[in-house]
Amino acid sequence: MKKISFLLIFVSFLGYGQNTVKADLSSPNTTLYTHIYFLLPENYDLDKAATTVRERNRAEAQFIAKRIKEIYDGNGLILDFSKIPTDPSYVDTVDFGVRTLKHNANRYAPFPVRLPEVYIEKYNNKWYYSQETIDNLEKIYSKTFPLEFTWFNKKFPEFFTITVNDVLIWKPVALLITLILSVILFFILEPIMFFLLRLLQRIFFKNISDSKTMAVLHELAKPIVFIIIIRFIKKVLPSLQMVKLNALFLTGLKIAETVFWIFVILKLLKTILNFYHEHHPEKKTKLDKQLAPILNKVVQGIVIFIGFLHILTVFGVDPTTVLAGASIGGVAVAFAAQDSVKNLIGTMVIFLDKPFQLDDWVQFAGVEGSVERVGLRSTQIRAADTTLYQVPNSKISEADINNKGLRVFRRYTTELGIRYDTPPDLIETFVEGIKEIIALHPSTKSQSYNVSFIGFGASSLNIMVNVYFKGLDWGQEQESKHILHLGIVRLAAALGVEFAFPSTTMMIEQFPGQESLAPTYMKDKARIEGEVKKIMDAFDKEDHEMDPNASTLPGG
Repeated sequence: MKKISFLLIFVSFLGYGQNTVKADLSSPNTTLYTHIYFLLPENYDLDKAATTVRERNRAEAQFIAKRIKEIYDGNGLILDFSKIPTDPSYVDTVDFGVRTLKHNANRYAPFPVRLPEVYIEKYNNKWYYSQETIDNLEKIYSKTFPLEFTWFNKKFPEFFTITVNDVLIWKPVALLITLILSVILFFILEPIMFFLLRLLQRIFFKNISDSKTMAVLHELAKPIVFIIIIRFIKKVLPSLQMVKLNALFLTGLKIAETVFWIFVILKLLKTILNFYHEHHPEKKTKLDKQLAPILNKVVQGIVIFIGFLHILTVFGVDPTTVLAGASIGGVAVAFAAQDSVKNLIGTMVIFLDKPFQLDDWVQFAGVEGSVERVGLRSTQIRAADTTLYQVPNSKISEADINNKGLRVFRRYTTELGIRYDTPPDLIETFVEGIKEIIALHPSTKSQSYNVSFIGFGASSLNIMVNVYFKGLDWGQEQESKHILHLGIVRLAAALGVEFAFPSTTMMIEQFPGQESLAPTYMKDKARIEGEVKKIMDAFDKEDHEMDPNASTLPGG
């Protein structure tokens, strides 16, 4: 008897426990729980679920409640009640940038990123689905279920009711058909996409049809077709209404789509860069060859980082939170490594402005030398004494750079000092001879030079020689000087012109029988002209080719 009494009490208690869940609209949490709980098969009570819809008759409210649940299921969205606010006066202060969500209002959107159009609002101390949600319900439903099986349902109603282990058989069949169609679509769309890419390639990169290009286009066509097929599957899946599977499949498809987009963008960037460098080598400078791979890696990192942020939003993370986190993280990194950030910006400035090229001779801020390497953080400059300077790119981007490597010619100026007792006619002949040597020199700009008797020094008559060498390399310049100097010395020796050196001459009375200390100069004009002709003929016939082994050490 006691056991029977206990059993009756337990059954009554169990029955009481089962009836404890009531329609409660006092907070966002209870309203959404009421809606979902009473639409589950084991708790099905359409009237109670319909209480979450305001100012509608019974049939309309029931229809709307079922419609909203189908929209949740079609998008693979599952409510997490542990995260839904329980405060009856909850105010959503987050602005998601969506027109339908009013900022700082008593409203709550369970899926503000993936389904911002569906939300609840507070009316007279109770929470209901908003009027805007109800007004746009059919539009949201059509967007969620672009493909419906209405025609098939009417044509084969029995098939749509067959179940196996409580699973409607038409759903896995439809999923299988979708996968088969996707495979067929791939084989149809892949050659079409390749043709379109080939057409674009012919428009922007004419006369390029090598096997390497064809392989690259095939590599690009496949992921683009995969993206199209993923979009197709995403359109079909909601109509299958497989709630938990939809959530899993849609999440996986969105991640896959993001990965394929990252691959396409990276491949496209690499392909364009390869096309440009391989088929337009004349536009590729030494600096481009070194900096392009570095900046390409930086761009790849940015694309992958943006793709990662997008994947976070697929898992329901608010994009505002992601951007805020990225911004805060970026600020923290910038403060922690502000010098590195400045140098990275300096590298981009160097790449865009191109103030110099590799091997150019530059001078700035106390540093002078040849540009040897430009890196992501700093630039290496080799001085004339082979010292290696490591200069941060941020300083280079802000400095006033004197790029001597951009000179068209290398100017060389020197002064020749000859003895005071050199006859005027011989001076003039010597000057004209130097001019002819310069004109015959293989490495001078023969149209621009100056050779003039410019003045009287303390111990010499001064002749200025100003020439412009064509070779910009330091070693070539020294070889050019060597040829010029030898020509001048040989001319002076042939004419008997002597170079002066700092000295003091004391004139004393010459004793009988002593020879004069003064040099004897040629005064026969015909003889002078003959000597000049011999020197010029010899200079012109000499092999003045530059020594390929000449020193290439940098110089100013």
